[in-house]
Amino acid sequence: MTGCPFLGRKHQLFTSNFTQADEEDDSQKGLNKASKGGIVYGEYLQLDKVLNAQVLQSQQKGNKIHDEHLFIVTHQAYELWFKQILWELDSVRELFIKNHVRDERNMLKVVSRIHRITMIFKLLVDQFSVLETMTALDFFDFREYLSVASGFQSLQFRLLESKIGVADHLRVAYNKQHYRDSFHGDESETLLRSQEEPSLLRLVEKWLERTPGLEGDGFNFWGKLHVNIEEGLKLEKQKLEKISDDEEKRDRLEDLNKQTEVFTSLFDPSRHEHLLNKGERRLSYKALQGALMISFYREEPRFQVPFQLLNALMDIDTLMTKWRYNHVCMVHRMIGGKAGTGGSSGYYYLRSTVSDRYKVFVDLFNLATFFVPRAWIPKLNPQIHTFLYMAECYDSSYNSDSSQDSD
Repeated sequence: MTGCPFLGRKHQLFTSNFTQADEEDDSQKGLNKASKGGIVYGEYLQLDKVLNAQVLQSQQKGNKIHDEHLFIVTHQAYELWFKQILWELDSVRELFIKNHVRDERNMLKVVSRIHRITMIFKLLVDQFSVLETMTALDFFDFREYLSVASGFQSLQFRLLESKIGVADHLRVAYNKQHYRDSFHGDESETLLRSQEEPSLLRLVEKWLERTPGLEGDGFNFWGKLHVNIEEGLKLEKQKLEKISDDEEKRDRLEDLNKQTEVFTSLFDPSRHEHLLNKGERRLSYKALQGALMISFYREEPRFQVPFQLLNALMDIDTLMTKWRYNHVCMVHRMIGGKAGTGGSSGYYYLRSTVSDRYKVFVDLFNLATFFVPRAWIPKLNPQIHTFLYMAECYDSSYNSDSSQDSD
């Protein structure tokens, strides 16, 4: 006999058990450092403060309402995430303000932190679904205990809006008053200071104005684009004139005339200034040129990270709009057409804030209006236009002196 199959099976089981025991032993080879002293988890996170910060007003009044705990925890979580967003936002603004973006390698740091803000906002948008597990009647049970407390009074959210660049003159009035009138003392002063500091919008605007290739005596992107578009539109018109079907020709010529009007407006600085004054545009004329150039040459090495930044900024606007919309829907569901606890018209006030007037980077969304066939985009010559391929700090065309960035 060459061997007993039963013995072979026993050997396998033994080997398997031995290996498993070996792995279990390895899993227990750590050292419990906490037993030797030092700051432990709860102390490091100050959990005694965080987990004891949920004071139910209904319980204080001798009538504990179960869902008030969810309401408090959810809003405290919002405020903690607002704090993190402000932390990231201030760090990005500082990189611009202190000229650290003169080293283009720091732009990756800017994009990374802006991306983190968008990830947090995605979480905040989804967080409404947790709050909506509470019914309108559940909320009604403890709403009276909120007194005059209102989400409008969130200082951090107002700071967030201001530091990103929500235009003060475009805000919807709150009970016919300026939104800052709802804050007093140190909070009002903090809001005022935030409005006096350069917002992310203004800092990005200055950065875009320094886009390499906009110089009239250099590559002159804007001048060349203007010539190419005029020539392209002229050729398109000539093709359409040869169409034999009168109805088709008329329709397509009408579309071409509309395109021509759009591009005539694009290359008219006075028209841009008019739209700025109306609040329909936010960026300066030169910054708009820079944004469009980055979009057209997004595949070039120098513009890949800047293009990622422009996309991330649009993501912030998109997610903030979704957050406002979800808030509106939740409030409508919970209180219908009743007035808000803070005294506003509630749902009707919130509904008025879901519009482009609260979008900060609306110009970036509108860039697609001005996209043209690739053949119309000014051609680059790597042998001549070295600005697209040189990222050394000393050669950065995004550089500016400190007086420019500290405005």
